[in-house]
Amino acid sequence: FFALYANVDGFDCSQPEVPMAERPEIDRWIISQLNTLIKGVDESMADYEPTKAGRMIDEFVSDHLSNWYVRLNRKRFWGKEMDTDKLSAYQTLYTCLVNVAKLLAPFSPFYADWLYNDLTQPVGKAEADSVHLTLFPVADEALIDSELEARMGQVAQKVTSMVLALRRKANIKVRQPLQCIMIPPVDQQQKERVEAVADIILNEVNVKQLQFAEGESLLVKKVKCNFRVMGKKYGKLMKAVAATMSALPQNDISRLEKEGTLAINVEGQEVVVEAADVEIISEDIPGWLVANEGNLTVALEVELNDELVDEGLARELINRVQNLRKEAGLEITDRINVTITPCMPVEKAMKSHGDYVMTQVLADGVKFDDNDGTPVECDDFTLNIKVDKTV
Repeated sequence: FFALYANVDGFDCSQPEVPMAERPEIDRWIISQLNTLIKGVDESMADYEPTKAGRMIDEFVSDHLSNWYVRLNRKRFWGKEMDTDKLSAYQTLYTCLVNVAKLLAPFSPFYADWLYNDLTQPVGKAEADSVHLTLFPVADEALIDSELEARMGQVAQKVTSMVLALRRKANIKVRQPLQCIMIPPVDQQQKERVEAVADIILNEVNVKQLQFAEGESLLVKKVKCNFRVMGKKYGKLMKAVAATMSALPQNDISRLEKEGTLAINVEGQEVVVEAADVEIISEDIPGWLVANEGNLTVALEVELNDELVDEGLARELINRVQNLRKEAGLEITDRINVTITPCMPVEKAMKSHGDYVMTQVLADGVKFDDNDGTPVECDDFTLNIKVDKTV
């Protein structure tokens, strides 16, 4: 990914470094994760724990750098001009890749050497002829932001994972926009963390808005006791404790989530129940699906209106045309003309989202006419789509 777009844009590391304070939050987050990784790998290797260190590198590259950072920032690399934002994205990804090459050197010596030289030699940034002759990375503590990592990892990635799971449960593709996510925050810190990464979450899961359900929540919660753990604590009272917990009012359940404990009266005795010993689950409400994970609850609105359906169809069309571009061997900068079999639902979607579709596929024109193009399935329709490179 990096090499493809860096070669197209002529990125050669000669530009002045964008100051870290001026980089977008997601750039500062991955640089913080990188330095946390360097620190962790160095400590694990010093403790003779190479397996632990290797797994840290694997997690960073797979979960954070590839599946999160690159995926969320692809559009920044697609921009026409090398503005500060795009330059920051290039410099951030380059820094991560070079340091990964150095961290990998003890584990995968030949690949790491190739990766390092391929990144540094063409742009004159090689510190030595081999990665094995360079100094092992040293973590910059000033670039580690634990709160930022918590917001992104414990909130943004977690909420995103839960919403995507709800989409799969409802059999709704990510390309189909949905209207709303609703989260009942357990405390002010959780709310602030979600608010700080709301845009990232919404873009990643393709949902229009995120709302907080506070006070009298629309989400109905119930408590399920862990009998194996709690039976040892409460003995003969366990049956009565379970009955009391299953009948808890919503405000007491919220208090248990926020405070971590709840005192209840069971057969004239005060019993303190810990949140860790129970499972708090939310019931689905009409038109919504609900998921719980720890103290985080997420509800996803799954009902579709005509506007959402049209936008989803436009995104499906973009996907099919992009695939045809690849099959035709077109360069990422080539412009095209597109011909599509007449189809009322698709034509309706194009009236609302035609400009967006054309921008995404680099089309100078889209017309509906019979053609001998490639048959493709798009939702419930089979269309012939013909892609011609603009002369």
